[in-house]
Amino acid sequence: MRRRDLIGTLAGGAAVAVVGDCPFARAQSGARGDRPAQSGKLLLAFSCYGMKKIPVREAIGHIAKIGYKALELTLMPGWDTEPKLLSKTDRTEIRKRIGDLGLVLSSVQESVQLAEPNTMVSLGFNLNYNQRENLEHLRAAAAVAHELSPGAPAVIESPVGGRSAAWEDTKHQMADELGVWAKTLEPLQTVLAIKGFVGNALDRPEKVLWMLDQVKSPWIRNGYDYSHYRLLGLGLRETLQQVAGRTVFIHVKDSAGTPEKFRFLLPGDSGMIDYKEYARILGEIGYRGPVTVEVSVHVSNQPGYDGVAAAQHSFDNLAPFFA
Repeated sequence: MRRRDLIGTLAGGAAVAVVGDCPFARAQSGARGDRPAQSGKLLLAFSCYGMKKIPVREAIGHIAKIGYKALELTLMPGWDTEPKLLSKTDRTEIRKRIGDLGLVLSSVQESVQLAEPNTMVSLGFNLNYNQRENLEHLRAAAAVAHELSPGAPAVIESPVGGRSAAWEDTKHQMADELGVWAKTLEPLQTVLAIKGFVGNALDRPEKVLWMLDQVKSPWIRNGYDYSHYRLLGLGLRETLQQVAGRTVFIHVKDSAGTPEKFRFLLPGDSGMIDYKEYARILGEIGYRGPVTVEVSVHVSNQPGYDGVAAAQHSFDNLAPFFA
């Protein structure tokens, strides 16, 4: 099936069989994908989650000018890249702008949830989707991932909700639902990275690995964010090595506090994460996917917040190791 035909099917939400290869499927079997960073370095990206008030075409320009090589688009309500707001012309123009500026659309950010409570609701977003709506959002995200990416389709990334304390009671139901998601994504040839999140059902690497082992799908992978694991007192090397073979996506930011009372910071601002060591470990485990700056609402909701300044500050802190 031609890519043009696949995109039409994605937008329509129907299931199709696609003959072809996916770089992230290759990555999970040990082969290199086709998104390596230039000169053997990692692909440093910025998430438009931190540029909510900036029109996407402007945001892309700022991201490229600062020096990032990739970006993440946020598809949740409140951003101008919510799929229902993007016309065919919008998608064509955004795709062209990304390519013209030499960037890669490495990921798209959604908020589909396997269990209640919804992670993003706790952060102030009204995103309580039911099971049918979750699948609709996955299909819409897959369409964006294909249409807006100049190369291979972007990864969809999302936390998946639930409570840590309810893990034993909900894990099998969550795994069953994740299996439905995998079957939905397989014909759409799009990878979903589920993200470990402090306080959520998947708050530790071993829980993420258990969930992935239940589903056994190359279309469901791991999204790694050490800022959440650090709050639990877990080590950087320890957690990266646990999930090394399953990870297709990384968020970076800092964190401070305890699992019960915490706040997230811009990467490098806590002084608690050694990013030089971080980059060294990623090299040792052979990771060559995106390393994406995520600006938490703990930062972006502060009075006087400037998304471009935050992107520049984060780049300055990380570029010596990742750019």
